[in-house]
Amino acid sequence: MMKARKILQEYKKGRRDFQGVSLRGLSFKRKNLSGADFSGADIRGTNFRRANLTGAKFCGATAGLQKRWVIVLLVGIFTLAGISGFLTLFNSYFVSKIFNSNSLENQIVGWVSLILVVVFWIIIIRNGISNVGIGIAVAGAFALVGVFAIATVLSTALGENVAGDIALAIALATAFTGAFTLAIAIAGAFALVIAIAGAIAGAITGAITGAIAFAGAIIGTFAEAVAIAVAIAVVQILLSAYIAYWAIKGNEKYALIRGVTITFAAIGGTSFRNADLIDTDFTNATLKSTDFRGADITRTCWKNTVKLDRIRPGETYLKSAKVRELIRTGEGQEQNFDRLELKGINLKEANLQGASFFGTDLNRANLQNANLSGAKLVQTLLEGADLTGATLTGACVEDWAISNTTKLTDINCDYIFLKYPQRERRPADPEKYFEPGEFAKLAQKIPNTVDLIFKDGIDWQIFQKTFQELRVESETEELPVIQTIENKGDGAFVIRVKVSDKIDEAEYERKFWQKYKPKLKAKNKEIKLLNQQIEHIRKENTELIGVVKTMAEKENTKYEFNNPKFGGGFAGRDQKFEGGFAGRDQISGNQYNYSTNPETKQNLAEAAQEIQELLKQLEQSNPTETTASQMKVAAQAIEILESNPPLKQRVIGVLKSAGTEAFKEAIDNPVANVLVAAFQGWIEP
Repeated sequence: MMKARKILQEYKKGRRDFQGVSLRGLSFKRKNLSGADFSGADIRGTNFRRANLTGAKFCGATAGLQKRWVIVLLVGIFTLAGISGFLTLFNSYFVSKIFNSNSLENQIVGWVSLILVVVFWIIIIRNGISNVGIGIAVAGAFALVGVFAIATVLSTALGENVAGDIALAIALATAFTGAFTLAIAIAGAFALVIAIAGAIAGAITGAITGAIAFAGAIIGTFAEAVAIAVAIAVVQILLSAYIAYWAIKGNEKYALIRGVTITFAAIGGTSFRNADLIDTDFTNATLKSTDFRGADITRTCWKNTVKLDRIRPGETYLKSAKVRELIRTGEGQEQNFDRLELKGINLKEANLQGASFFGTDLNRANLQNANLSGAKLVQTLLEGADLTGATLTGACVEDWAISNTTKLTDINCDYIFLKYPQRERRPADPEKYFEPGEFAKLAQKIPNTVDLIFKDGIDWQIFQKTFQELRVESETEELPVIQTIENKGDGAFVIRVKVSDKIDEAEYERKFWQKYKPKLKAKNKEIKLLNQQIEHIRKENTELIGVVKTMAEKENTKYEFNNPKFGGGFAGRDQKFEGGFAGRDQISGNQYNYSTNPETKQNLAEAAQEIQELLKQLEQSNPTETTASQMKVAAQAIEILESNPPLKQRVIGVLKSAGTEAFKEAIDNPVANVLVAAFQGWIEP
């Protein structure tokens, strides 16, 4: 066995062939081993975290757990099995009371316990362990209902103490059933993950032995009691083994068991976490208990890998069971891969005849010599993909996203369809077929274009700003131009941008989204904040009007809104209030009258002039064409006024004396409506 330091020294000297070496338990964290050949190597427990393994080969290599970790997991399995056997005792003990007791209360406990066990298993089998919280909650609720119902019914007939004993027994039966289920299911799943043939048998044996032993000690030596205990133990163990089996098979109903099991089984296993595995070859490798979270697996080859379903995939395309099977076997004929994130996947020589890839991301994928006959490549992303030697006869390529980085060399294609399903054949004459090289010319008839797909609508203002920024940043003579805009319905748009042949389309698209998405997020956040401010102002105005109405009702006074008798105050038939409202029969929110007092006019004009100048300054750097932009300018103006108490007080005084409508007219700015609505929150009753 070579030491890690020795291997790194040999690598620096130029050696790349490390076939068959034992790297068991070594660490190459953050090391550069690109292009190294570790075919047939033992890499169990090896740490390649954040290592550069670009182009490396692990053909036939063995990854996974070292022996000491297998022993640790085995100890865990038998521990869980022992716990399962102990818990089975209680289930058996309660249910056996049906047959070995003449006491009415004992038989009730037995029957209710049996019913709860049956109901619990029905819930678990039907809803799955992924919803175990729901299952246990339902079973627990059922148990509580049974406890209280039975306690109520029997409290009179049997006495409060007996009823309480029954309730406690039922609750214990339910709790032990749930704990037993999880324990034996996880034990069985662990055994399957580490592939120890006798582990499941050992777990079952331990559980049955424990159940019989404890049952004999507590229940007694009654043959029927022991038989009942064994029967119940065997049935529940078989059901738990069933759950464990389907969990490892990938049944989504038992995703919780599978996830927990694989997570713990990978502790101490081979780690490629956050490693660079571009173009790395794992053909025929055994990869159980291996961590690939965060790894760059662009064009990584997984052909004929063993136990790929027992890895930690993280958020890579390996998390899909269907995709794992596809990259392992290369067989995807007539399957549906619509809208999956398969960027950088290696499907070299794969059979994808008739497969569906609606909206699927296949950018930078390796599709060399793949059979895509009759495939549905509708809106499929294929920038940077390599289709050299691929077969596309009969494929539908409606709105597929290709660019000058898409390799279409030596394509085998007799005809294609431009519309789904199978419409607009090319060549249009059904008797004709493409000559060699004709398909590539047709596919590239609109070269150097980027399709920007907006699935959830588009903010045209932000789009225009982002597009202009990219034009300014362009270092080519031919600037990007918008070629077509297509409305796909349901708020979806596709904008095709023609760029210079010197621009990388994939890079242009990446830069666009890097600029567009943060701007959109910031705008949405700003609009949300402004909406909250407006709602706060509206609430304050509502409270103000409510106070005034209360005062009116209390004083039994009617106010003249449209004909105030006192400048700047409440005008009533019996008395006046200083403060800026005027009413006739009722108060209609925000309806103010503007006094003809010369001093009030002058104050209004001066305050309005200051506000206008402030808004003009803000508008120089902020457009006000939309409501959202006006709200933004208004918010900035309010912040400035808040920091200028004298000006704020003058504004409040003008609002009280002249009214909001007069203030709006005096400002004469599209932002006035939004701004004055905010000012109203400053007015005190």
